[in-house]
Amino acid sequence: MNKKNKETSKYLSYILRHHPESIGLSLDKEGWAVISDLILLSTKESYNIDNDLLRSIVDNSDKKRFMISEDGLRIRASQGHSSQKVSIQYSKKTPPKNLYHGTAVRFISLIKEQGLIPKKRQYVHLTENKDTAYEVGQRYGKPIILRIKTMEMYQQGFNFYQAENGVWLTDSVPFKFIQE
Repeated sequence: MNKKNKETSKYLSYILRHHPESIGLSLDKEGWAVISDLILLSTKESYNIDNDLLRSIVDNSDKKRFMISEDGLRIRASQGHSSQKVSIQYSKKTPPKNLYHGTAVRFISLIKEQGLIPKKRQYVHLTENKDTAYEVGQRYGKPIILRIKTMEMYQQGFNFYQAENGVWLTDSVPFKFIQE
């Protein structure tokens, strides 16, 4: 991803996941924003975005953080919202036996106390890919990959969902289901 796309992707994450109100943008309960509104409001904030740039980011992102509606008029973040106004209705799904979560070694004592919690987000994010988990962990310091015994959780009544981009979501992960 080129520098302009990367910067714009970070901007879109901030706006579409966390603070649409910072530019006066409204999201519906499923997290959708009208693209023309996003472009206009971003331009007023001196952040130039156009339809071609948005399409390039959506189409070329390996993490598929955003999606454009079938009619091409709306955009949303696939998951990761911190706003309680957004409540995407994901379908419950049976998880694989294990999933992974990347974090930093410095957080392990806290994770042992409270498990994995969503903090400011709506869900805990998990992945099937160890490399992805490692990359996520690197963002926060010396990385560690945690293996989550998701099938055991599922069999004990925990719900799992999968976002359109493949990220697995759950409300929390008690430490007894985590292996370092």
